[in-house]
Amino acid sequence: MNNNELGKIVDNLLNTFLDAGKIAKDIAHKGVKITIKSDNTPVTNGDLAVNKMLCEKILSLTPNIPIISEETVDISKENKNKNFWLIDPIDGTKDYINKKDEYTLNAALIVDFKPALGIIYAPEKDRLFYSYGSGKAYEINGGVKTTLTCSKKTKIGKIFAVHSSNNISPEILEVHKQNSVFNCIKMSSSLKFCIIAAGEIDIYAAKARAFEWDIAAGHAIVEHSGGSVTTLGGKNISYGKKDYKNPAIIVKRSNKLDR
Repeated sequence: MNNNELGKIVDNLLNTFLDAGKIAKDIAHKGVKITIKSDNTPVTNGDLAVNKMLCEKILSLTPNIPIISEETVDISKENKNKNFWLIDPIDGTKDYINKKDEYTLNAALIVDFKPALGIIYAPEKDRLFYSYGSGKAYEINGGVKTTLTCSKKTKIGKIFAVHSSNNISPEILEVHKQNSVFNCIKMSSSLKFCIIAAGEIDIYAAKARAFEWDIAAGHAIVEHSGGSVTTLGGKNISYGKKDYKNPAIIVKRSNKLDR
């Protein structure tokens, strides 16, 4: 699948993401209905509504490519495909439930076990990020489209990190120390990847946690913007793992984080 084909798929999905984001916002503002899944995590009527919209549209565009969604996946069933979609309808469900503004809608197309296309939409912030190849990463913010290049927007000479936990593990604190992190902010959801692609943060490291659908779209967007997503040891990350689980990861805007 070449960049032109991927670009056409993206073009046909962007309005669906905008429409799904509007529905997610409407449901959040009215008050969500919550169900607890078998793994003791919450799912809302917003998650399910967004999942339905995205899956139906994606199926119409790529009927022969299977869809793996957080809300319908059978973890015990091994994925034997090399090309597939990974969908996280609402990443940051707890924030979504609490009417916060960092939750995101996510979809990634995996080709040959690598992220080839990614779309992330943060409805409450009106920021839509997407990519479909090296140098083909973009943000639409308030109707204005810009190219994402991971160019530093923070203070030159200082390194800024983002993290997702109130209690940063010693493993991640060591990564921050090794990379001379000056300051760190907390942020939930895949929005962390997007602000790195936008150059607003320099680095994000996380211990082994979550699943492939949590990072795939962000992985595509960061790499296509010129950044990197690897294991803590610097190895490439592939998708289609038997248990869908992520290794510990490090996301960098550049190899030279201070400029």
